[in-house]
Amino acid sequence: MSLPKTLADDVARNLVMVAQLLDEDPEAAYEYSRIALRLASRVAAVREAAGFASYATARYGEALAEFRATKRMTGSVDLWPVMADCERGMGRPERALAMAGAPEVQKLDKAGQVEMRLVAAGARQDMGQPEAAVVTLQGPELAANGMNPWTARLRYAYADALLAVDRKAEARDWFAKAAEADQSGSTDASDRLAELDGVEFVDALGEEHAESHDAAESAAPAGAGSADDDDDDDDDDDEDVVIAEAEAEVDITDEADPASFLDSPFKEPGTGSTKA
Repeated sequence: MSLPKTLADDVARNLVMVAQLLDEDPEAAYEYSRIALRLASRVAAVREAAGFASYATARYGEALAEFRATKRMTGSVDLWPVMADCERGMGRPERALAMAGAPEVQKLDKAGQVEMRLVAAGARQDMGQPEAAVVTLQGPELAANGMNPWTARLRYAYADALLAVDRKAEARDWFAKAAEADQSGSTDASDRLAELDGVEFVDALGEEHAESHDAAESAAPAGAGSADDDDDDDDDDDEDVVIAEAEAEVDITDEADPASFLDSPFKEPGTGSTKA
């Protein structure tokens, strides 16, 4: 609303492209975000979109700068968890943990607080503290009966943390609960559960193709070779003829001069090869 109509339309089109491409082609989304940023760097929504595009392409320093700018412009703390995760991405898990204990966390809604807990647990794992990561994820939200957008991810992270400390039986139970809650398929909880149960998935189409190929080979007449084999046989026959002709021309009688065989020494073929 703060921009002239034409400029506002141009910025909006670029932001739409960022949203559409962020998951499937984050690099393209990043490029569109940079265009929007050049056009309207003083608009909070543009800075936020640029932050998420940078975050999706692992440009954590840029993402953190954009999120901080958005926070200054709006006064909102909604981006606090993702800002902390940017610190993790930059190799500073201790700063992420410090942010997890900051007063801003108390201003987050339930979803934001759960997200902050996930980030803090990840920071603990980054610091080589897997047991602390397990404790960080424990709370009433973990065992709540209601299904929320964050339920599957929280249970999945808890199962993964349990597996990291070799509590496999508990990890299996929580992967099962995560799979039950994951209606949108946002995690691979089902695959992890199957892996723990020792279930192996087989590519049925691949097996059918292999079986049909084997059947075709077994159906071929005995002694029948491929076209390449026939060509090789022909080449061998030709070589035999050449050798026979050459031997016929060589004088192998006692009167033959042995030195005559040294007149045309063998020449090695060139070995010029090109490295890939």
